[in-house]
Amino acid sequence: MSDSSFFEEISMFIDRVKIHIKGGDGGNGSVSFYRAKYITHGGPDGGDGGNGGSVIFAADRNMTTLMDFRYKKKFRAENGEDGGKKNCSGKNGEDTIIKVPTGTVILEERSGKIMADLTRDGETRTIIKGGRGGAGNARFATSVRQAPRYAQQGKKAKDYEIVLELKLIADVGIIGFPNVGKSTLLSMVTNATPKIADYHFTTLSPNLGVVRRFGKDFVLADIPGLIEGASEGAGLGYEFLRHIERTKIFIHVADVSETSGLNCSVLESIEKINDELARYNPELLTRKQIIAANKTDLLEDSSIIDKIKEIYEPKGFRVLPISAASNEGLEELIAAAATELENCADIVFAENYDDFIEPVIEEAKTFTVKKTDEGEYDVSGISIEKLLAATSIDTEKGFAFFQKFLKENGVIAELENLGIADGDTVKLYNVEFDYWK
Repeated sequence: MSDSSFFEEISMFIDRVKIHIKGGDGGNGSVSFYRAKYITHGGPDGGDGGNGGSVIFAADRNMTTLMDFRYKKKFRAENGEDGGKKNCSGKNGEDTIIKVPTGTVILEERSGKIMADLTRDGETRTIIKGGRGGAGNARFATSVRQAPRYAQQGKKAKDYEIVLELKLIADVGIIGFPNVGKSTLLSMVTNATPKIADYHFTTLSPNLGVVRRFGKDFVLADIPGLIEGASEGAGLGYEFLRHIERTKIFIHVADVSETSGLNCSVLESIEKINDELARYNPELLTRKQIIAANKTDLLEDSSIIDKIKEIYEPKGFRVLPISAASNEGLEELIAAAATELENCADIVFAENYDDFIEPVIEEAKTFTVKKTDEGEYDVSGISIEKLLAATSIDTEKGFAFFQKFLKENGVIAELENLGIADGDTVKLYNVEFDYWK
């Protein structure tokens, strides 16, 4: 593992933000006819609209926080340009690429469902595809319909309120109550330099270090100290527990000297931490756990270590006495962690959420239909207005095309849902017609 995989503590750790993203809309097709000297009735030459840009997320291992999103919260891809004369197509909109730390989960804010889970450096995911550009009137010319006076509108791209949630990816997670020596342990066995002080929540951001011993490198994470009730959101519980989910094994640091200022014995502290893990996610207790009985240099009676072994070794826990401050027992502890890593299975991350993206939010209607007090039906909307402006509905062919548009886009179905009957009047801005099925 290269040195770039090692992250020192940062001054402000932000691991959950909400942002708004919008794809680029497709450009409109053009309605145009060729004109030149001595040619006054040339054929249609309206070009196609360009495709809108997509919104793409990319995982970058050089980012360690979502702090970049603290002030910029709106991202939008570029719209496609409208088509032009002489069969000139509009330019496609530029994609917007948003870089996030490796380990970022993207959730749709309204439903809370996962849209993507970026767990590998360089991995990308297209969350919103740009709208397709509309076809120009040259596309609609046939041997029968030689001068179409309408073009296709560009497709609107979706937009989402999304939540970015960072979950650290580490092989081994150091857990335990505050002040039991987790940060000291990390600093002794890796090249990490966490800030260490003697008060609760001294570590307000997770620290990562790389262990380079025993022929295998692995990432070790110091998860900020938990408190009782963390699984129910007490203190910064949710924020801390989130980072435990991706670790393969745990080193559970417990203060056997009972000098950390906790209002419980060391045995009670171990039980409470595991209870918080189970409450947050029962699956966490199925992972291998090594209990590091810390601060043995301050211990006068070692019988407490025998008691911990008596209770927890039959449950599959390995108990190792250490002193992080004096470096005692650390080689054995790290060797045990390396051995456990070789024998444990990888955590399976979600592979693909492409099928999820479409049904998150229904496509917004581009029209509205309502029944007036006079018993008439009023239809409005940007797509209706643009089509009326681009279509000659006073001709038989133009009106047939307009009727087809209303049917294919659900306007007729909406009218029928409201109870329209033969002979009823439908108003579309300055156009009126009688409905006949």
